[in-house]
Parts: sequence; C-alpha cells; structure tokens
Amino acid sequence: MEDSSLIPTVTEMLPESPRDVLALTATRFPNHDALHIPISACQHYSSQEITLSYSELDAAVSQATEVWRQAGVAGRVALMLENRPEFFVQWLALNALGISVIPINHEMPDAEIPYYLEHGEATAVLTLGAHRTRLMNVIASLTKSIPVITQDEVSTLKLADVPGITETTTDSNSECALLYTSGSTGKPKGCLLNNDYFLQQGVWYQNLGGHIDLREGRERLLTPLPLSHMNAMSVSTMAMFMTGGCLIQLDRFHPGTWWQSLRDSKATAIHYLGVLPAILLALPEDSQDDFSTQIRFGFGAGVNPAHHERFEKRFGFPLIEAWAMTECGAGGAIIACDEPRHVGHCCFGKPPEAMEWQLVDEQKLPVEKGRPGELRVRARGPNPQKGYFSGYLKNAEATADAWADGWLNTGDVVVELEDGNLAFVDRRKNIIRRSGENISALEIEAALGDHPAIKSAIATAVSDEIRGDEVALCVILNTAVPNNLDTARAIQAIALEKLVYFKAPGWILFAETLPVTAANKPKRADIKQYAKTRVSNGEAYDLRAYKTRRKPA
Repeated sequence: MEDSSLIPTVTEMLPESPRDVLALTATRFPNHDALHIPISACQHYSSQEITLSYSELDAAVSQATEVWRQAGVAGRVALMLENRPEFFVQWLALNALGISVIPINHEMPDAEIPYYLEHGEATAVLTLGAHRTRLMNVIASLTKSIPVITQDEVSTLKLADVPGITETTTDSNSECALLYTSGSTGKPKGCLLNNDYFLQQGVWYQNLGGHIDLREGRERLLTPLPLSHMNAMSVSTMAMFMTGGCLIQLDRFHPGTWWQSLRDSKATAIHYLGVLPAILLALPEDSQDDFSTQIRFGFGAGVNPAHHERFEKRFGFPLIEAWAMTECGAGGAIIACDEPRHVGHCCFGKPPEAMEWQLVDEQKLPVEKGRPGELRVRARGPNPQKGYFSGYLKNAEATADAWADGWLNTGDVVVELEDGNLAFVDRRKNIIRRSGENISALEIEAALGDHPAIKSAIATAVSDEIRGDEVALCVILNTAVPNNLDTARAIQAIALEKLVYFKAPGWILFAETLPVTAANKPKRADIKQYAKTRVSNGEAYDLRAYKTRRKPA
C-alpha cells in the first residue's frame, strides 16, 4: 500500500491546471480508482464495466499528450465524446499543452452545432466513430472547413491534420474550456473558463464540511450529468481528482437501473438536478429503498420543495441544495451543507466568508431583509473575480453587463431568511408581475408538478389590459387525458387550492411539445412568445373569471 502521507497534497503543491492535479494525485494514490463507468452506462460500447486507477488514467493522458504534441495543435478543439473515459483522457491531454476544449453535447440537434464550432473558432473536432458522418455533414455547411478526427484516429494524427503548431505556456490563467450557457433566451454565450476556475472548484468542494465532509481517498461520487456542462466537467471531476476519490460517470440518468448502479459501484455520494428526485419518487416503493448506510449525501439544485423531505425520508440521505452558475464558478457558489437546511423551502444555505453578496431591487438598490431581490456576488478581497469566468467570448458588452457596478449580477431572485440563509425564488426574467404582485413561474410549476393530468408545464406571462401581466400555463398532457375545458378547469382548481388566488393560471393552453434547449431546459423566451400567440389567436382557455379570493371562513 502506498504511503500518501509522505507526498505533498494537491493544495500544498498549488498545481497550475487540471492536468497537474491528476498527475499529483496519481503519485499519492496510484492504485485508487480514479474513474468508474458502470455496465449500465457503457454496455452499448463495452462488454464489461470500466475502471481506471489514477496511475492508469495518468498514463493514458500522458500518451495522448504526446500524440497531440507530435501532431502540432493550436486554438480550441471541440470534443463530442459523450460521457466516456475518452473525454477525460483527451481533455486533460490537450490541457497539458495549453489547448482549450469546447465540449459539445452529442444530443444537440445538428442545426445548433455550427454555431458552437464557428463562434468558438474550433480548429478540429474530436469525436467517436459513430458521430463522424454526422459531423462531416454538419461541417460541410460551414464557411471554413475543419477536420473531424475520431478517437480511433488520434494515434495516427499528422501535423497536416490539425492546423496550428506546438503547445503554449500553461499556467493557472490559461484558458481551459469554453462552455456555453443554455441559451434559453437567445443565442448561447460562450463562457471563457481558465485553469484556476477548475482548480477553485475542487478547493471549494473539499473545504465545505458539514454534510459534505469529503474523506480523502475514500469517496465515490456518482453523477449522471453531461460533461458538456460545468457541474460534471468541473465540480464533480475536480472534487474527486483533488481528493483521490473515484468519479463514477454515467452516460445519463436511467431511472430503471439507477439504484442498482449505485449499489454495484459502491457510490458514497451523488450529484442530481431537480427532475431526478421527482422521477425516483414516482417509482414503486421497495424494501431496499433505504440507502442511509451507503450514500452520505446528494449534491444538487432545484429539487421540488414538495419532494425534498419525502425523498430524504424514503431513501435515507440528505439532498444538499446549492446555488451557482457557470459564470460564478466556485467564487460565488453557496450550499446548504450545514443545519438548519430549511428542507422544502428552496433554501441553499449561507454565503461563505470568502464571498461578498447583496440582494437588490430593479433599480439595483439593496432590499430589506425578508424581501426578495436579485442576488449579486463577488469574491472578497483584492480580486473580486477570483474563481469566476473570464468573460463571454466575443461579447464584451454582455461581460460588462454581467459585472455592472463591480458585482456579478446573477439575474436570480433570492430572499434572505431570518437566520441568514438564502432561499431561491426564481429567475428575474421568469417573474410574472400581476397587479403589483411578483409571481414566480417556478413556484407555479412546482405546485402543479404532481398533477395527474400534467406531463410537463411551464408558466409564463401574457399581457393583460387590466393587471399588466396574467399567468399563462403551457401544458403537455399525459397520454389519454382529454384536451378540453374540463381538464383546464381541473388544473386551475388544484392551483387555487395550493396557491394564493393571484398565482393560479388565468390562461391554460395545451401543446404537444414546447421549445427546449439541447440540455432539455425550457426556452422560456420562445415559450412566452408561443403563449402570447396562442392567447391572441383564441387558442387557449380563458379562466381569469375563476381567479377569485377565498371567502373568509
């Protein structure tokens, strides 16, 4: 057994890049599992589960680094490698040479891919053989051709295959990745993330404590989230690689095999998004539902308040809600890892000492405690952008807007609770202002999420000649539920039982589909326009007359 106590830790050595983190951890824990892919996540390309120790992963990265060095490469390389081991190997190999990557979700429609390649100025695309023809067809439509290289072809790369030459000097300020925001309102913006951004994610995570007290060399963290997003690529990856833990990477969330994958992989923690607890709670109850002796915590955001306590009681471990965004990284991240967590109240904890914050109204003036306001954050000290993104690519105006007044303006409406914890209300752009009342679209959606008629629903604002805005609910119905007035009235009736009357939908419209992004997030700007058109055309149920105050008892 290796004696890791004699080797400096990642924090002591102050590595300059994610590649350096892996190399150092490989010297401390060479035989520990670094990466594990359960059979449920790799059976479509492997006959058995995949596990790489730190020494094996380190060696694979070193070999790939030499290939890229011999080929000669510059600029950015786009990666469409799914949630496979190859992603980590190629990303870190390129990182060693100072080459930034553009992760691309393979589930993205073909029509969206050219924007990422052209805007991000990709000099090559590295992909799997299964995606080669598709990407060749996509690139054929570009004004400038770029090479498509498959994973199997990497070992035969030649200088002519990839334009550019030689590596660049790499330090903590070097660009590591270009990650795009979801694009729920217009074209996605490219967030420039340097090496330090990734390093700070790991430092932040390993110092959290409370419910998230990482045990060096012992944790096994399972995530189903895509590596094209910051949560999986930077948060969970850096947390494990910096502490000698094992990252268990699924291809995606599979409800039917989820719990078995956790058991088989010996996971001690999970990452989640809000939809995951909802789906798992809907599964039939089982005598083996209690994971209190195996799973120490779930780390995520957006759990439906009505599901939070139910989930913890049924499955036996806490869901620790956090707040962050790609732009703020670890520098502005907040998490409810200490008690009280205010389960069921959208609470995401107290801001750490290293962070300055404030809640402001629409005029950017601080609000009183207990009143909702937009959250603004920055790092405490001489460098207020420490740990944050480096700006939006080719969009200085949007970068300046994001950092207006010296704060990162998040656009998220938050309220400070009596004990100093913060609770999420909604995105400012999702607030519906009806008769002077600020109404959260997410609150409406959460209240109706369990309705038996509803498969999914998005609340938005439509103009109202008297009230300014009125609540419109766009609904995709479950199979066999009739699209008629009675169904609409039944949905509104439940809303009136669960919410104060003015928050209930005044308009309900049914749709077969609703616009979503490649990450399956609602395109709220498009949905708002869609609702406006449907209401104007008389293609929605007008239920405004039924929105009345409850009579006193």
